[in-house]
Amino acid sequence: MAADPDLLSSPGTLDDALDQARTVADAVLFEGYVLYPYRASSAKNRMRWQFGVLVPPACTAEGGEYAEQRTDILLEPRTGDRLHAELRFLHVRRRTVERLDPDGTYTEVPELELPDRVLVPWDEGHEERIRLHAPLAELTGEQAHTRTVTFDLPPAVEHEPVRDAEGRTLGRLVRRRARLAGEIRSYVEQLAGPYRVSRLTVTVHNTTDAPAGDRTTALPHSMIGAHLLLAAEGGRFLSMTDPPEWARPAVAELRNDHTWPVLAGPAGREDLVLSSPIILEDHPVLADESPGPLYDATEIDEILSLRTAALTEREKREARGTDDRAAEVIDLVDSMPDAVRERLHGAIRGLREVTDPSGPPAAGLTLPEGTGHPWWDPQQDPEAADAPTTIPIDGEAVGQGSRVLLTPGARRTDAQDTFLRGCRATVEAVVADLDGELHLAVVLDDDPGTDIRRQQGRFLYFKPDEVAPLREEEP
Repeated sequence: MAADPDLLSSPGTLDDALDQARTVADAVLFEGYVLYPYRASSAKNRMRWQFGVLVPPACTAEGGEYAEQRTDILLEPRTGDRLHAELRFLHVRRRTVERLDPDGTYTEVPELELPDRVLVPWDEGHEERIRLHAPLAELTGEQAHTRTVTFDLPPAVEHEPVRDAEGRTLGRLVRRRARLAGEIRSYVEQLAGPYRVSRLTVTVHNTTDAPAGDRTTALPHSMIGAHLLLAAEGGRFLSMTDPPEWARPAVAELRNDHTWPVLAGPAGREDLVLSSPIILEDHPVLADESPGPLYDATEIDEILSLRTAALTEREKREARGTDDRAAEVIDLVDSMPDAVRERLHGAIRGLREVTDPSGPPAAGLTLPEGTGHPWWDPQQDPEAADAPTTIPIDGEAVGQGSRVLLTPGARRTDAQDTFLRGCRATVEAVVADLDGELHLAVVLDDDPGTDIRRQQGRFLYFKPDEVAPLREEEP
C-alpha cells in the first residue's frame, strides 16, 4: 500500500493535542541539526545527525547505525476503532555553491561572499512526513501482514539563484537529493488474560537499495531523527514508565528497538504517543523560558545565547550563510530582550514555604505528617536515629568541643582526605545518618574560615575510626 497523502483525520481536540505533541517532536527532529557556533567550518558541525538515524541495509556495518526501529506499546481500544500514525524524519539535501562567471557559466566554489552572509557547502535537512490511518481490524490477525505503507522518494536536483541587493545574479545554490525508500508496518495483537488490552507494534524500515559505504555516503539515503506520532481515537495507550500494576508484566515483555514511546500531548491525555529516539518522560513539554529553538541541546540555553551574542560579525555572516535555521538563531539572540535573557538564568517551579504544612510539597521534598520540616532534618524527623552526644574512641569520650587528630584510612580515602591526614580539628557535633551510622562533624583548627563554617554549618565529616583523640600534652 502506498503512503496516504491526507492528514490524520481526527476530531479538533485530537488535532490540538497533535499540534502540541509536534512542538516537542520538532525538538527531537532537529536535535543536533546545527551546533554552536552554527558555522559549517566548525569541527562540531562535521559530525551531525546523532539521533534516530536509519541507514540503508547495506550500510549498517559502517558506523554502528541501524536500518530499522521498532515500537511496542500497550493499547486498550475501548470505543476506538482506528489508528493514526505519522512518521517524521529529515532527508539530507547536499548543497553546493556555484559562482556565475562573466561568460555565463557556473563554477563550484568553496564560498560565496555576500554583504549579509557567506554561503558555503552544507547538508540541509528537509522534513518528510509519511502518514497512515487505518481501522484496527485491518491491523489484527492475517490482515496485518498486508497493511504495509511503502514510500519511495526519488532523486532530484534543485537550483536556487543567488542575487545581490540590486537583483543581479551572482551565483546559485545546487541541492541534490538522493533516493530514499522505506516502509511502515503496523499490527495489533490482543493479549491473553482478563483485561482487554492489545500490543501495538509499529516498525519502520529503510529499504533503500544503496551500495555499502561509510556514514557520509549513507546519510543522503538515510532517515534522520526518525520518530512516530501515534493516535488512537477513543482508545487508551498505557504508559511504559508508569503502567497500571496489572499491566507491568505485559509491559516488561514489550520490545522497543532504537526508540522509546511516551504518552504525548497535554497531561491527562492517553490517546496519543510520541515514539522518540531520545528517551523522554510522559507528556513532555518545552520549557516556558525557552526563547526559541537553539538546536544544540548539549549546551545550557543561557550560556549558548551569551556565546552566540559574542560571535564576531564575520562569524555571524558565515552562520547566516550556513543554514536558514542557523540564521534564525543569530537573529533570535541579537534581538533578544533583556527580560527574556534574564529568564534563561533559571526558573523555580513549585516554590513555597517549607514550614507550611498545607498543600503539596515542593519537588524533591517529602514532609512527615504533622510537621513542616524536610525529612532529612534529623532534629525534626521522628524516624531519624537518635545520635549520642559522645562516642568512645581509644578509651576516651569524644563529643562536641573535643580536639582530634584526623587519620582517614586508605580504604575510603579520597584526594581531600589525603591532604587532611594529620591535621588537628575540633568536634562540633556527633550526628547519625539515615542508616543509623555515626559521624563526627569537625572544623579544622588552623582554618581561617572556621567561624564562618560554624555559622553556616558547613563541616567536614569523618567516621569514628578516622580520628584519634588529641591530648593537650601532645606536640
